[in-house]
Amino acid sequence: MIKREGAVMKLSNLVTNVFLALGLAATAQAQWIKLPLPDTPRDKDGKPVLSAPAPRTSDGHPDLSGIWISARNQFTNPKGRGLERYMPAGSKAPMTPAAEKFYAEITAHGDAPDPSESCLPDGVPNHMLPLPIKIVQTPKETLMLFEEFTVFRQIFTDGRKLPVDPQPTFFGYSVAHWEQNTFVVESAGFNDKTYIDGEGLPHSEDLQITERYRRPDFGHLVIEFTFTDPKNYERPWTATVPFNLMPDTELNEHLCENEKDHDLLYRK
Repeated sequence: MIKREGAVMKLSNLVTNVFLALGLAATAQAQWIKLPLPDTPRDKDGKPVLSAPAPRTSDGHPDLSGIWISARNQFTNPKGRGLERYMPAGSKAPMTPAAEKFYAEITAHGDAPDPSESCLPDGVPNHMLPLPIKIVQTPKETLMLFEEFTVFRQIFTDGRKLPVDPQPTFFGYSVAHWEQNTFVVESAGFNDKTYIDGEGLPHSEDLQITERYRRPDFGHLVIEFTFTDPKNYERPWTATVPFNLMPDTELNEHLCENEKDHDLLYRK
């Protein structure tokens, strides 16, 4: 399924996704600007040293800032679908019978129709996976800038708690704290207009997500997502997604024109 707006955009993203799926990072990244950025550890030839220690902020915590893209060729469960590929081998999302039935219906002819077909965000974590994200870490909030559709997500670290009854939104409401070297994000208040992944794993407005961010070295980020939604899943379940740093570049502008080509989308 080609799920982007506009024929040119759809073709461009299809080519990009094919390269990423094949692990051809250097070829795929040729579309992004290349420029040397400061504070990047380099070898004698000037190349970024991705295995260097992770940077730290003035308070001693790992600095998660940078441009990251999900690793499309590091699956722990390659026989799974969508986000299930990042679960332990042999695992499946523990959907309830009703959720299984719904999932089968919406994926009968391919991937589920998702909000991006109408120029709307894909939610968490789906919107984090297809294209790069830029994390900007500050003392009181961490910003997540998405290349896809040039939208953003706020994660508050000023000590506030999750609202009791937040207004449902595409990215929900997020607060975070540190547990030693792990950045722990708690989110709720999602609307039910999105899916958990591009394959169509469902969720309700009761969805709660816990994310645990770890930066083991300069060039790698690992995010562990735990999903709790009793209306769709029999128990909480976890997927762990590795991300690779995209050094010496910046995000592209990526705008959605409108949904005029929506009716031209097809599914096999």
